[in-house]
Amino acid sequence: MNDLPQSTGALLELRLESIQFLARDTLLYAFASPAGAALPPCEPGSHIGLHLPNGLVRQYSLLEGGSEPRRYQVGVKRDPKSRGGSSFMHEQLRPGAVIHVEPPRNNFPLNEEAEHSVLVGGGIGITPILCMARRLKALGRSMTLVYSCRDRVDVAFLEELRSYENLHLHIDAEAGGVLDIVEVVKAQPANAHFYCCGPGPMLAAFEAATAHLPAAQVHVEYFTAKQEAALDGGYTVELKRSGKSLQVPGGKTILQVLKDAGVEVAHSCEEGVCGACETRVLSGIPDHRDAILSEPEKAANNTMMICCSGCKGERLILDL
Repeated sequence: MNDLPQSTGALLELRLESIQFLARDTLLYAFASPAGAALPPCEPGSHIGLHLPNGLVRQYSLLEGGSEPRRYQVGVKRDPKSRGGSSFMHEQLRPGAVIHVEPPRNNFPLNEEAEHSVLVGGGIGITPILCMARRLKALGRSMTLVYSCRDRVDVAFLEELRSYENLHLHIDAEAGGVLDIVEVVKAQPANAHFYCCGPGPMLAAFEAATAHLPAAQVHVEYFTAKQEAALDGGYTVELKRSGKSLQVPGGKTILQVLKDAGVEVAHSCEEGVCGACETRVLSGIPDHRDAILSEPEKAANNTMMICCSGCKGERLILDL
């Protein structure tokens, strides 16, 4: 295996190799090692964190998986309400730029052994969905691929998608309304695994339509906060390994309090969507606000995302 590209701590130093047009307001960015080295492996459903020159960190799903990838490709749609991430990438990031990138992390893994998979993508949410479809196609697995966009000019990867036999393409403007996810779910086998990545309203509809299914068969990928962060404060966080006890005031998250106290802890998105800050809970009841843990995992209270979740009692003891 070739040496990994230069890294800064846990970060990779990668060069933007190319930018390609995908669809309206949507571009495909390819990052590679400046030395041409193989990158850390990634699986379908993985995402990377881009540390942009303007100081922002943004998470993007990978289009390709592999054991020794030579590039990481991400699709970025310009958000009209951008807080500086997608707008910066579209307006200022150009080929040749070298940025720091968090290695792949996977909170949206594909079950390759499922008898049938239903892959649902909305808008640029097709990126991880297409990565999964490619893998299932290579394995010869049964699948249904559903892709929904507001208008035909928003459709990305159309030529490749047409090569999938069981593709259902839904265009809101042409169909006279949004995709009926309830009907999509009803038409599938009871033992199918369902995956969805797309805008917030689609994800909410998907979760409602699949609520009757076993949690292990339902997989969702969020890239924006699902709930507001827990900012009530008024509790104590005890760090077991470091022996520190910190008060969390109103208006601050646990992560912010730890950073203010000089406690180093892994973190990235600060919205509960990337999983970097997942921390083991030794005692206490978290107020879960993330978009990663399943309902059974939240009920177990074994871990929490300290960037957005809080405490339902007076004290939390964390394995930090």
